[in-house]
Amino acid sequence: MLTALLCSISLSAQSQMHLWKGNESTRINLSDASVITYSNNGTELTIAGTKYSAEEIDSLVLIHQVSITFNEDTVTYQIPAAIADDITITTDKGYATVTNTNIWNEIEFKLSGESSNGGFTYYGAFKATFRLNGLTLTSQRSAAIDILCGKRCALILEDGTTNTLADYSAGEQKACLYCKGHMEVEGGGTLNVSGNLSHAIKTKEYLQLKKSTGTINIVKASGDGVHAGQYYQQNGGTITITSDTHGDGIQAEVATLDDDVTPNPDKEYNGQMFINGGTLNIEAAHEDRKGIKCDSLITITGGTIKIAASGNGSRGIQTSSNMIIGTSGGDTTSPTITISATGGLCTAEEDSDDPHRCMGIKVDGNLTVYSGTTVVTNTGSKSRGIKVGGTYSKKGGNVTANIKN
Repeated sequence: MLTALLCSISLSAQSQMHLWKGNESTRINLSDASVITYSNNGTELTIAGTKYSAEEIDSLVLIHQVSITFNEDTVTYQIPAAIADDITITTDKGYATVTNTNIWNEIEFKLSGESSNGGFTYYGAFKATFRLNGLTLTSQRSAAIDILCGKRCALILEDGTTNTLADYSAGEQKACLYCKGHMEVEGGGTLNVSGNLSHAIKTKEYLQLKKSTGTINIVKASGDGVHAGQYYQQNGGTITITSDTHGDGIQAEVATLDDDVTPNPDKEYNGQMFINGGTLNIEAAHEDRKGIKCDSLITITGGTIKIAASGNGSRGIQTSSNMIIGTSGGDTTSPTITISATGGLCTAEEDSDDPHRCMGIKVDGNLTVYSGTTVVTNTGSKSRGIKVGGTYSKKGGNVTANIKN
């Protein structure tokens, strides 16, 4: 079947090939894959000089690539002829709006160039990929990137590139970088984001950072630095959230039904947060803000987390549910968590009758520690290290903190 499929498709009409093995894919430029050869009675394939066993290949997916380049007040683009009927691009000075009617094949959009008065808006009903290749956009109208697609949207930070986004401070957008669906980030480049109106990055559904993710800098945000509407998962990458973030650093919010109150039962891991690797550097410098805020379970099995909670009433990590640190096996990916709580009592007017404290970690439910190193210091006036509303259970690892249970 694989042989028949490859023989029936014109590779020269495509832009890239994705070779999938399990949950991992390899991207191959078709200039390198113009010839696919078979050997050993069809049990081996040679693609771009690399041999693969036919049994280990789950699928070969051919991807068209649309190129969009910003140059201050102009936008130029290239659309492969094979999908020309499916892609409509309208431009207005430095702004590009893409409408994709293709519901059968994934299309990749390569965004590059620079505009101090530009932005990118996307409409589509099928999963898509957005590759940032040295892109700098400052919108004077709305979001810098607005992806209005409810499916899986891959965001690739091209290796070796720096990409910078800033939105309009008087707009009506949800974030500087917004995705209506699920966003999966990968690629070793750098992304700098300034949320001048509200959140810097927001997804309506889950946000996942893959192991290959490079560096994401939240330069500023009037709202949250990163806001995920279903769950947040970090497997790699480095995120730095500066003190110029006026909301929470990273928030995982429960996705609700239309009544905006009842949790949506169809959303898996709803409101949860998973930190399995990578690095987080967060400053919670403002009144009553959290470095990490989660509406449900937080599970931290790896990575390095450094949080400075210096605002009055601020918290390094806060969850309305339970929190798990490390894994029962105590493997080498165990996390390192370092939090300082230097703020005092919250002085917000609505909390004047019962001002709450600055804390390193606040867990409303149970806190279970299996492995890793957790250090929480509290030097602020009436601050606390760790407060656990339910049961604190230490099964392993190292914890240095003042704990109130």
